[in-house]
Amino acid sequence: MTTSDHDTPAIVAMRPEHGPQVLAIYQAGMDTGNATFETTAPSWTDFDQRHLPEHRFVALTPGGQVTGWVAAAPVSGRCVYAGVIEHSIYVEPGHAGQGIGAALLQALIRSADAAGVWMIQTGIFPENHASLALHRGAGFRTVGTRERIGQRDGHWRDVVLIERRR
Repeated sequence: MTTSDHDTPAIVAMRPEHGPQVLAIYQAGMDTGNATFETTAPSWTDFDQRHLPEHRFVALTPGGQVTGWVAAAPVSGRCVYAGVIEHSIYVEPGHAGQGIGAALLQALIRSADAAGVWMIQTGIFPENHASLALHRGAGFRTVGTRERIGQRDGHWRDVVLIERRR
């Protein structure tokens, strides 16, 4: 890490009081245009309802600043997909490149493994080289590219589908 020990974030369970900072980091990621098809962060209530409480974490400085987050949601409500989750991970732009994303992703992997999840997946824009490298470093593999799967700002975008199997 390039931060001092005083500023080194701890990885802790995401709680409602982290919501405003989590959503601000989410919006900052959206604003880059290379993080998601979404353009506006949801309300905390919507975010909370969509993500599994046991698979969401924040990187928290000793002073209480959230510097990144990871959260997972079920891929499907069908029972055959009970062991498959899809995740999102975001790091506050001023804290990128400090190992926060890797620590958050490892926390998610540990919680998923402990819960019997057999596959974690996500889709990443091919232009998001940092996220692709982060995931490859954590043992995710590329399944393929979903070409022109959706539009962002009126432009068709591809998504690289990646997964980690237990």
